[in-house]
Amino acid sequence: MVGVTSNIKKYVEKMNIEQIVFCIPSASEYDRKRILDICSETKLPVKVIPFLVNLMFDETHTSLLNQVQDIKVEDLLGREPIRFDKEGIRQFVCGKVCMVTGGGGSIGSELVRQIAKYDPKQVIILDIYENNAYDIQQELLMDYGSSLNLITLIASVRDYKRMNKIFKKYKPDIVFHAAAHKHVPLMEESPMEAIKNNVIGTFNMATLAQFYNVKKFVMISTDKAVNPTNVMGASKRCCEMIVQYLAQQNEGCTEFVTTRFGNVLGSNGSVIPKFKRQIEQEKPVTVTHPDIIRYFMTIPEAVSLVMEAAAIAQGGEIFVLDMGQPVKIVTLAENLIRMYGKEPYKDVKIEFTGLRPGEKIKEELLMNEEGLQIDIDQERFIQQLSMLRDAAQENDEKKAVSALHSIVPTFTTPEEFNANFTS
Repeated sequence: MVGVTSNIKKYVEKMNIEQIVFCIPSASEYDRKRILDICSETKLPVKVIPFLVNLMFDETHTSLLNQVQDIKVEDLLGREPIRFDKEGIRQFVCGKVCMVTGGGGSIGSELVRQIAKYDPKQVIILDIYENNAYDIQQELLMDYGSSLNLITLIASVRDYKRMNKIFKKYKPDIVFHAAAHKHVPLMEESPMEAIKNNVIGTFNMATLAQFYNVKKFVMISTDKAVNPTNVMGASKRCCEMIVQYLAQQNEGCTEFVTTRFGNVLGSNGSVIPKFKRQIEQEKPVTVTHPDIIRYFMTIPEAVSLVMEAAAIAQGGEIFVLDMGQPVKIVTLAENLIRMYGKEPYKDVKIEFTGLRPGEKIKEELLMNEEGLQIDIDQERFIQQLSMLRDAAQENDEKKAVSALHSIVPTFTTPEEFNANFTS
């Protein structure tokens, strides 16, 4: 015992320490972040000892040191993991036919994994990309064998007739709609694809759910739908409006709900895997802007939000996870570099590449004028939606983007938004 945690840097230098082992698994999230922040400034590798109850000592786990864990990026986000009511989710899913669109993606595949734990009557994976769908199918077959009634379908949510046949045949009780194009710069280059896949795909799935008396339809949205500055975000805002439009109609028995959250750590396209590749390949870490900030959550948190929201929703709500304070991307990059035992800007360069097309400096979770339910002018909305659909099917980019601006009045340019933010 040489001192307190605030003196870690001093004793690292004085005693030529080569590695730090964090042995306080019961520390509060605040203390955990505070201590790990100090540790990361030492430029040394940091390992974490698990809780005693999680340690294993048998013929395959004979040593304590081989059970220490690498520090996780989420350890530095400065908040407690969100906990959800698993029993409520079990009662909701048990004995139901559950369909997951985009079931091979980061969120979709985790949804499928979680649903499989709660004794569903049947699980339907629906995805256009066969490789991801195959991977999660094989994983579940390995884990559950014939005890899980699993159907894997390759199909596009854009194809109304194909979706109609699937609904008619399988009669799902719950639909989790995760299928979407989500990459902001790519959708700026190909706006028609965002509109066709996100908007038309959601309209197809939601209206079919209503027609076939699906009990719950859960649409997965994004914080980029709030005051959008890009086609992807505006298309997802339009999807939210479709769901609320149908909820307002009060036709049939379907309860419609939207879940909205921020960036998902470890998901396809997230910054962390890219940063890790850059560090491991000894290349500069690229960040778009020194002031850019984002809300973060883990994949299990995101999926738990979706599941619990579906369980408690009564129709028409937008559920938003409390993700604490947003995190600077450059700080995330610096801490990740330190986790590798390297010094930012010295051992690993950080390069600022400039904001990408359609990119905000700061994301938001709620609009200033918004509660969790919104009244939609139904007649006007369906007319505008028809115009958007026709323009997209004609591949008239200018007309379609203009129609999207009409439907989503908060859709603005990133230049205007970022100028207001920085001022």
